[in-house]
Amino acid sequence: MRHYESVKRILVTGGAGFLGSHLCDRLIAQGHEVVCADNLFTGSKRNITHLLGHPRFEFLRHDVTHPLYIEVDEIWNLACPASPVHYQHDPVQTTKTSVHGAINMLGLAKRLKARIFQASTSEVYGDPKIHPQPESYVGNVNPIGPRSCYDEGKRCAETLFFDYHRQHQLEIKVVRIFNTYGPRMHPNDGRVVSNFIVQALRGEDITIYGEGQQTRSFCYVDDLLNGFLAFMASPADFVGPVNIGNPGEFTIRELAEKVIAQTGSKSRLSFKPLPADDPTQRQPDIRLARERLGWEPTVALDEGLTRTIRYFDDLLSGRLG
Repeated sequence: MRHYESVKRILVTGGAGFLGSHLCDRLIAQGHEVVCADNLFTGSKRNITHLLGHPRFEFLRHDVTHPLYIEVDEIWNLACPASPVHYQHDPVQTTKTSVHGAINMLGLAKRLKARIFQASTSEVYGDPKIHPQPESYVGNVNPIGPRSCYDEGKRCAETLFFDYHRQHQLEIKVVRIFNTYGPRMHPNDGRVVSNFIVQALRGEDITIYGEGQQTRSFCYVDDLLNGFLAFMASPADFVGPVNIGNPGEFTIRELAEKVIAQTGSKSRLSFKPLPADDPTQRQPDIRLARERLGWEPTVALDEGLTRTIRYFDDLLSGRLG
């Protein structure tokens, strides 16, 4: 085992996805060797094409529901479809990815005595009755609804991480991710930022569920990664869970209006019934991240949308290949 502060060989599961590919970029830039494991269900080789020839980057097509035998110094477990369209496509597989994937990666970390990071989610809070949501809040989650495969799968993964920590003294880091956006989002992932931008650029009606008064907090991907890296490098006794997200709160309708204004689109708003178990409010309490990591987001929504719209404009026009 090499000293933690030295150059490491790092496994990133879900490394060809939206967040995973950005994480691979950051770790390569820090001088580390990166092994990216992804089954490409929602990830895309386009996200990592620029890394495929890099001498410190390796791609493995692998599904984390199966064991992985590899030698690494550190593990980042980001593998799991994260948008309702994708995680509801095969809900049993989604639960298996969260639960079996956690078991397999924790087993690997235990054997290697490696520090392991778990990308959990604000969905563990369900439709919250406390606002904003602190890490101490245990949530309001429906265990048998259409979103439960993701919500409960991630909750179970957190349970496994903390039991491995208590039972085997494993070094864990558990982060709860709030809505994140930026370049490399999947154009058909059903998430609100990508949905609105793609619809606006195509001149289609922008679909809003309910009356658009439900709120979300949107964190730009660069800010999120800064939080990830600070947390992973923090002392071993700080295991989390820790909220990483932007506490700026906007209604869904406000987001739609910002996207229309920035794209100059002629799109109109189209209202449809609210899906089951859709949270009415979602805002992180980030006091713990501020106090322990010295972290808070710096990219305002308007600036982040400008960068994200530019990416999708290039993607839809074919300029990204």
